[in-house]
This record gives sequence, structure tokens and C-alpha cells, in this order.
Amino acid sequence: QVQLVESGGALVQPGGSLRLSCAASGSDFSTLNMAWYRQAPGRQREWVARISTGTFTQYVSYADSVKGRFTISRDNAKKTMFLQMNSLKPEDTAVYYCNVPDTPYWGQGTSVTVSS
Repeated sequence: QVQLVESGGALVQPGGSLRLSCAASGSDFSTLNMAWYRQAPGRQREWVARISTGTFTQYVSYADSVKGRFTISRDNAKKTMFLQMNSLKPEDTAVYYCNVPDTPYWGQGTSVTVSS
């Protein structure tokens, strides 16, 4: 069992930045690949970014829509994953979820609204 809790969502102006966090418990976090997804109003949930396990080398990948603006990272000692979001656009408005890939483990989501 893995419990995931997201935080950090907020209302931000276009061009602004936010840092989302996903705190994990109930498992050995360092052994888990992790991912961020988002779901905009009226749209299907979509994958945003993924980070592999690894103490010294972690592999990351991003959806084309966020590449160059978002950065995924993790702190295994704190059992927390992060999503640094820069140059935010209105189309980034969504509820953001963390997930353990290929498992039913999801957080409850944190809401990000990008609007002036």
C-alpha cells in the first residue's frame, strides 16, 4: 500500500511559477518510479512527467506540452516528489495528481489555476 498526498496548488498569473509536492508513505519510496498527471476541466487525465528510481541517476521524461517549462524531481530521504512549474500558461490549469506508474495508487490531487 502506498499513500500519496499532493500539495502546492494555487491560483497564479500567466508566466508565474508554482512548485507542487507529493508526499508518499506506506512503502519504500526510493524503489518506486513516480509520475505526475493532470486533468483539466472537461478533459481526460493526461500524463505530465515521470521520474525513475535511482540514488545517483534518475531518468526523467516529459509531455511535449510542458517540456522546457516543468521539472520533476524527488527527495528520497523525505519521501517526496516535486514538480517545479515555470512560465505557466492558462492551458496548464488542471488538477494535478501524483501516481505510482502501473499501480492503482493515486493522490487526491491539487488544483492549479493559471489566470489573470
